[in-house]
Amino acid sequence: MTDAERVAQARAILDTPLFHVLWDEMEKAAIDACIFADPKDDEKRHAYAAEARAIKNFRSKLNALVGEANTPRKGAPA
Repeated sequence: MTDAERVAQARAILDTPLFHVLWDEMEKAAIDACIFADPKDDEKRHAYAAEARAIKNFRSKLNALVGEANTPRKGAPA
């Protein structure tokens, strides 16, 4: 897959409203589960926190792909 194809696919995903709704719900559920987990159950809290971080990282990666494509590149000085 070329860089242009990757950017086009990332834009398509980010232009889909359902994507944002579903990922917002998943992120909120992971955060809520982390907050309301038994304070003595470190393993569950860590797992929920890791899930929330993974969701944020995935969304950030998509936004970065599109953002980099929108940034004009300067060529090497002559």
